[in-house]
Amino acid sequence: MEYFSKKSALCALFGFLLILALCSSLGYAGDIVHEDDKAPKRPGCNNNFVLVKVPTYVDGRGVNEFVGVGARFGPTLESKEKHASYDRLALADPPDCCSKPQNKLTGEVILVHRGNCSFATKANVAEDAGASAILIINNHTELFKMVCEANETDVDIGIPAVMLPQDAGENLEESLKNNSLVTVQLYSPKRPLVDVAEVFLWLMAVGTILCASYWSAWSAREAAIEQDKLLKDASDEFFITEGNGSSGVVDISTTSAIVFVLIASGFLLMLYKLMSVWFIDILVVLFSIGGAEGLQTCLVAFLSSFRWFDHVSESFVKVPLLGPVSYLTLAVSPFCIAFAVVWAVFRSVSFSWIGQDILGIALIITVLQIIRVPNLKVGTVLLSCAFLYDIFWVFVSKLWFQESVMIVVARGDKIGEDGIPMLLKIPRMFDPWGGYSVIGFGDIIVPGLLVAFSVRYDWLSKKNLRRGYFLWAMIAYGLGLLITIMALN
Repeated sequence: MEYFSKKSALCALFGFLLILALCSSLGYAGDIVHEDDKAPKRPGCNNNFVLVKVPTYVDGRGVNEFVGVGARFGPTLESKEKHASYDRLALADPPDCCSKPQNKLTGEVILVHRGNCSFATKANVAEDAGASAILIINNHTELFKMVCEANETDVDIGIPAVMLPQDAGENLEESLKNNSLVTVQLYSPKRPLVDVAEVFLWLMAVGTILCASYWSAWSAREAAIEQDKLLKDASDEFFITEGNGSSGVVDISTTSAIVFVLIASGFLLMLYKLMSVWFIDILVVLFSIGGAEGLQTCLVAFLSSFRWFDHVSESFVKVPLLGPVSYLTLAVSPFCIAFAVVWAVFRSVSFSWIGQDILGIALIITVLQIIRVPNLKVGTVLLSCAFLYDIFWVFVSKLWFQESVMIVVARGDKIGEDGIPMLLKIPRMFDPWGGYSVIGFGDIIVPGLLVAFSVRYDWLSKKNLRRGYFLWAMIAYGLGLLITIMALN
């Protein structure tokens, strides 16, 4: 049974280019900036940079929990909230804390502004004045790693120093100016080495390639059997050609593999330059269309495998602009469209990742059915070009753009959104910092093309699992993905 139309093939080709443009987006995170090579570790200034939770209480009522980053200097913070003390917050006078504060401190945490002197100087002044810790408000919304200046000698600091983003500092400052009693806690929970979300993400990626590969091999075998029947039952060459041309499957050539990567580079650069809220909305619409098409293709193929749906899957009606469409497709399509629309409308809610993953997996599986690698030479060229593409846009692009183009686009840094929709994501379950573990579609599709080819080759050449290429290709992908997750952790 053939499930792929020319419309599906065009959608898959466009989706492949869009996905290839974001080929590697595995677990990138963090908005902390500093060129550490200009201020290396040294005695008294050798702390690891850690994120710090700052729960705040106004007049005894918990209101906000801010996130800061600890300094290279000073003592380390408690890792558990129950061991962190509650300390009153005081506003520095002068605000920069570059000279002795006018207000007398008796163990309060002092809130100061960045600038006019070094971080270590501020911490020394605050410690001499009797502060128990110092919170430094950054002059930007992101966090900044606080290091010691090269010519500083007095870095034996006995109080913790934490950098807060500008909006968090302004919030605390406003509460203090309203004469409210503000107390804070400072502690730095440790992240688990491996979160359960990463295990599920690994299983999702490997499972998606397994399903797509076996479906691709089954479709190829069915097409080969049908071709043999045509050769035996008919000698009409036109009839045979007509049967081949209706498959809706697109084989990648060596030239198109290179062109795909070049076009994807241009597309990625366009995303980087035009990144905005309205542009993300366009991506959401495109993803919804592709996801709905993929979900429809997968559901029709799945339901067609049951005898109960034989009649509706083999009966067709002519639809204007679309041509012959099966009754099963007509019945499934409204559900798929509604599912994609509901996800797009409610994509900001906490559980929307479930819908995004369902649409994403369906789109990936559909692309792996329609876009195929015909031989090992093309697969080698495609993966080699994708490897160079990754290296360039993740690392080398920093030399021209002062930031990694692919990471900025994948995270949606310029628009404040939680990443673009072309990602599989799972919330981190046991991480006290929360967030998501993510993997880009390209990290599944590009190697998945080669794995799917190996299954088709093994089945058509009648190789068993041990003697064939599929088992080893699948092990290599699973192991490579596992090593990548370990390296990121």
